Amino acid sequence: MTGLCTGRVAIVTGAGRGLGRAHALALAAEGAKVVVNDLGVGLDGTGRASGPAQEMVDEIRAAGGEAVAHGGDIATSEGAASLVAAAVDTFGRLDTLVNNAGFLRDRMLVNLDEGDWDAVMRVHLKGHFLTLKHAAAHWRAEAKAGRTPEARVINTSSGAGLLGSVGQGNYSAAKAGIVGLTLVAAAEMGRYGVQVNAIAPAARTRMTEQTFADTMAAPEQGAFDAMAPQNVSPLVVWLGSEASAGVTGRVFEAEGGRITVMEGWRPGPTVDKGARWTPAEAGEAARTLLADALPPQPVYGAR
Repeated sequence: MTGLCTGRVAIVTGAGRGLGRAHALALAAEGAKVVVNDLGVGLDGTGRASGPAQEMVDEIRAAGGEAVAHGGDIATSEGAASLVAAAVDTFGRLDTLVNNAGFLRDRMLVNLDEGDWDAVMRVHLKGHFLTLKHAAAHWRAEAKAGRTPEARVINTSSGAGLLGSVGQGNYSAAKAGIVGLTLVAAAEMGRYGVQVNAIAPAARTRMTEQTFADTMAAPEQGAFDAMAPQNVSPLVVWLGSEASAGVTGRVFEAEGGRITVMEGWRPGPTVDKGARWTPAEAGEAARTLLADALPPQPVYGAR
């Protein structure tokens, strides 16, 4: 390893398993001190156990790294504040925040309960917002005190948030919201030395190995495992380091050996009448514009 993150302190939420676990290990291997946040919940967000977070800490320490466990609920202001405090109180600083925690409650929209909508929005979107808010407040105070940080935030969106995914209306909406939050945070926090980016990873985790069983299947022994969570972590480590200086407000897809810069909404074909349209005129204009526009990317799972 190159020690890319030596001297840095990183928080990783949902770090007990899956992508979060891979990120925490990769950051520690590059010299970062890691705050491992995980509630130890089930795939649907129910239950709670301290085991996964502490096991992750033990693994990092056994490899010669430094880590501390945090079991607070980051979708509450108290839990998010205590997470930032855990980094500062334990290691004296905070440099990198990796927002990764989440779970699924998949249903077709007509069968999606309000409680399942709220629960997924809470952990993904509110959880990202609150940790970002409290970390940003810390970094702003540092900047105002003359200690401008080289701070980094890596949020976790999804292909479902960029393109949509059938049966995942709540998850897709939350992940799309994370992209919007990333863009605003990057614009607002740059003056305080904070860079904010997002990733849309594809990897085999508890959340994907059942939902997308065919594409997430492990390969034959000896073949490159394109869906291994560890494939995504090198980009997270780089984005979380000082080496990524100048990169902010971006969204990257990461899958296997592929990294893609995602380009969001941009103006396409347009027409300006210079006056109010009638409904019939607006419809005719819209169809003419659509004929010249690129077709939309297909929604995951659409038939």
